[in-house]
Amino acid sequence: MADNNTLLAKVLGLKDKYESLQNQLADPEVISDMKKYVQLNKEYKELSPIIKAGEEYRKLIESYDMAKEIIAEEKDEELREMAKEEIAEIEPKLPEMEQKIKLLLIPADPQDSKNAILEIRGGAGGDEAAIFAGDLFRMYSKYFERRGWKMEINSQSEGAAGGFKEIVVKVIGEGVYGVLKYESGVHRVQRVPQTETQGRVHTSAASVAVLPEADEFDIELNMNDIRKDTFCSSGPGGQSVNTTYSAIRLTHIPSGIVVQCQDEKSQLKNFDKALAELRTRLYNMEYEKYLNEISAKRKTMVSTGDRSAKIRTYNYPQSRVTDHRIGLTLRNLQGVLDGDLDRVVEPLILADREEKLKQSSTEEGK
Repeated sequence: MADNNTLLAKVLGLKDKYESLQNQLADPEVISDMKKYVQLNKEYKELSPIIKAGEEYRKLIESYDMAKEIIAEEKDEELREMAKEEIAEIEPKLPEMEQKIKLLLIPADPQDSKNAILEIRGGAGGDEAAIFAGDLFRMYSKYFERRGWKMEINSQSEGAAGGFKEIVVKVIGEGVYGVLKYESGVHRVQRVPQTETQGRVHTSAASVAVLPEADEFDIELNMNDIRKDTFCSSGPGGQSVNTTYSAIRLTHIPSGIVVQCQDEKSQLKNFDKALAELRTRLYNMEYEKYLNEISAKRKTMVSTGDRSAKIRTYNYPQSRVTDHRIGLTLRNLQGVLDGDLDRVVEPLILADREEKLKQSSTEEGK
């Protein structure tokens, strides 16, 4: 049980920190400092599942050791038999619990707890690609509702036959980026388009990019580096939106990054949204360098964030969704389009964690 004791010692070593965080979160001084409270609460929530799993694991080991002791020392045959049954029940649970704890002990990406900017762009396929981008947007909207996340539209450009040429939204909630980052890449659809008269199946595509939202203290913006332009909104919202210069376009001169927001009737609100998006895009220039370094070390990467990688196919004639990164096929296309996306995302998260665990084990063995 040496390995068990080493793993248990790692978890128990975190228990003091967990209890210290618990005490700090009840301290009035900490409660009055919102920034500090949010940071400590984040650490506390991250440790909670590890401590809970560690407690379950400790109880299993204690019961296992006690049963072994009964078999070695007890003469009563009935008690010995009960102990053997308990060992038979515990033994298969131990490696499962060990794997669970090892996965939980993998350091989380510090970006995972952030909100996210999600952008969907129609790709190859003309009108059909824009319609498909609209279908993806509806799928994500329903998924956000299921998760209890909020969504704010930053900008949108509607397709001539429906859907979107492009739509950019901010998604707000707990652990948003840590889940949505697996959606970055090219999504393909195979179906008979609405405009197809001969019933032929066409393949179209839309690209999805997910960026962790930058906090104000993540990146410092020099307003002298930003050019601000106003223009009339072309989106929905009625006469007042289309006749006032409420839409905002911001250009970051050093990098050439351009963002715009026209969803709000208020110019000030559009400016705040556009500034937050610009901050996020600048922050992500550095974050992408980090992702590239990580993916260079790992041959197979579930979450590279590579927007050009073909990650998933939605096949309408066969009612099939295939995620190409892990070879997952689900024959419930409508369920996924109705927001049951966890059936795809959860296996991806597990595969990514197992990949990281394998990598860390290899590095430890060197």
